[in-house]
Amino acid sequence: MPEPAALAPNTVVVVLDATGRIRLWSQSAQDMLGWTGKRVLGRRFDHLMDPKSLDPKARSDILTALLSSECWSGLLPLRHRDDRPIRVHVRSSRLLDGDGRAFVHASLAETSRPDLEAADSAALESFLESTPLGVAIFDNDLRCVRANQALARLDHHPLVDHLGHSVDEVIDEPVGLLLLELQRQVLRTGRSMIDMTLPGPGGEGFCSVSCSRLADTDHRVIGVACTITDVTERHRTARKNELVRQRLSLLNDVGSRVADLLDIPRIAERLAGTLAPGFSDYAGVVLLESVVTDGELPRHAPTHRTPLIQLGVAWTQHNPTVDRMLRVGQSVNVSENSAADEALSSGLPQLLDSPERLRSATYPGDPKVRAALELGVHSMMMLPLRAGGIVLGLLVVHRANDSPPFDHADLGFAMKLADRASTSLDNARLYTRERAGALMLQRALMPQHIPEPPGVHIAFRYVPGSAGNEAGGDWFDVTRLAGGRVALVIGDVTGHGLRAAATMGLLRTAVRTLSVLDLPPAQLLQHVDDIAADLTHDPDEALMATCVYAVYDPSLRRCVIARAGHVPPVMIQPEPTADGSRSVRLLDMPSGAPLGVGGVKFEEVQFDVLDGSVLALYTDGLIEARGQDISDGLKRLCSQLAEPHASLEAACDSVLSILEPGAEQDDVALLLAQLVGLPETPRSS
Repeated sequence: MPEPAALAPNTVVVVLDATGRIRLWSQSAQDMLGWTGKRVLGRRFDHLMDPKSLDPKARSDILTALLSSECWSGLLPLRHRDDRPIRVHVRSSRLLDGDGRAFVHASLAETSRPDLEAADSAALESFLESTPLGVAIFDNDLRCVRANQALARLDHHPLVDHLGHSVDEVIDEPVGLLLLELQRQVLRTGRSMIDMTLPGPGGEGFCSVSCSRLADTDHRVIGVACTITDVTERHRTARKNELVRQRLSLLNDVGSRVADLLDIPRIAERLAGTLAPGFSDYAGVVLLESVVTDGELPRHAPTHRTPLIQLGVAWTQHNPTVDRMLRVGQSVNVSENSAADEALSSGLPQLLDSPERLRSATYPGDPKVRAALELGVHSMMMLPLRAGGIVLGLLVVHRANDSPPFDHADLGFAMKLADRASTSLDNARLYTRERAGALMLQRALMPQHIPEPPGVHIAFRYVPGSAGNEAGGDWFDVTRLAGGRVALVIGDVTGHGLRAAATMGLLRTAVRTLSVLDLPPAQLLQHVDDIAADLTHDPDEALMATCVYAVYDPSLRRCVIARAGHVPPVMIQPEPTADGSRSVRLLDMPSGAPLGVGGVKFEEVQFDVLDGSVLALYTDGLIEARGQDISDGLKRLCSQLAEPHASLEAACDSVLSILEPGAEQDDVALLLAQLVGLPETPRSS
């Protein structure tokens, strides 16, 4: 039998029945051999063989081989209608139809230049058998006419199963139907489909498929060529790289979202919200109560007896069952030898990946654990939040239902998240403790009792900065002086924290001490300025303060005021205007320099006061707001002071209403002094 030759681009398909008679004859076959379907259908295939090249017995033997072989290939000399011989390469497959009847599918490819046939055939066969790519060629009916062994290895189907079949008859749904539709699009449009990743045969791994349309030298479409290669490892590498990218992004998100916070509940809320959804389906932050309330670390490692409180919580979907599992503010109880007890006492993370392990999370019969199982939770991690080797609490994350269970790689990554969040929690704890100490010191240094000397009625308010700020250095004072006079003082140390509060105490003490020397206001501020400059020898750490010092003589109804860089005092006249409001004015006086600058002379002003006038002293926290000019705050203050009020206390409450609700505020000190004079003392001329 002749050696197989290369498959020519111009390939046609012929179908024979079990007796060798032609049952399918296409226009392409007519174009190749010149015979019409009317002339050849029903005739035996050996009648097309060239009698000049093959005797009757050879033609009969070849036909028998075609009909009896599962696969057959070779070169045959066929006879064109115009009686010239045509050499074709024949490949045939013996197949069965749906009723079990046998038939032969044969592809015919015209060959030319016999001197190159052997070389071309060898080259093609070498390529198909050596390439790791699975290769398949389909005719215009999208039935396979050629395939290599690499394809059979990749899709786990024998080579014979491919020949004569469409791809959906070999590859199971849905991949087979998808490939068939893609081949149809390529055949119809001519647009190649390159490197499409699909699930591998049987759902194992991944493969890359490329398809392109084939045409002969006359640009006639003759089919589709497809290649397939295993890209499982490439896909796994890409998924690993994507997982690394996602985890780095999540790690950065945790850091950026909690790094600048100094409030423990907000950190817990942000941390849980960053992890669910995204990393887990549910997340909760459980902290030691002492850390939350006092900012104190336990002296010993926490145990199952240590009080715990649930702070931050987050979820992918919410329902009443979630509230049973996660609720902000609820106490969390654990039993000895539970997973939570182990995480708290040892500082080691716990991975709970079975129903039995999940039930050991806290204590037997815990409603929170039952709720978790009802929600479909199948794996949980308890991650210690550690600072300096001490456990502050636990970060607890859950996965449920279709989410993949946590593994040890997740455990290692989650501890990085927990450690990063722990740093922020510890900073917030230290801040909470320092702020509590500063507030305690500040309150201790503030006047515990404000006297109300004759001729003066006093009302005051002090509002500490909101949770986002440290304790400030605002203070006020009222001091009795010789001759029935009264000193009214308000001040504000720059900065916040323990140092600002301590400096405030020193300056307040200095002012009270100097005031008994009966110094004029400007001279008193000069001495306090010298004291403030001596409080530190490091210019970079110098703390300055602003202050207003006023002395009122009720017998003379005269007020003397000096200012050291402080916001201007406000005077409210006693008589209402026509519309019932009061006349309010900012006192026109030199602003002076803040205390601590040194080398600056202070000036004072004096003026007579009408009985019933109100002097308003305040700190800048009352009128400053982020994004607004201070003049706007002064206008709001004056407008509020102009309103009629039933009492000084009511006026204080009204003034504080100008503070923006919900916004973080600086400390605010307010001192209202109604100057009524002494009736028995005549007004000086």
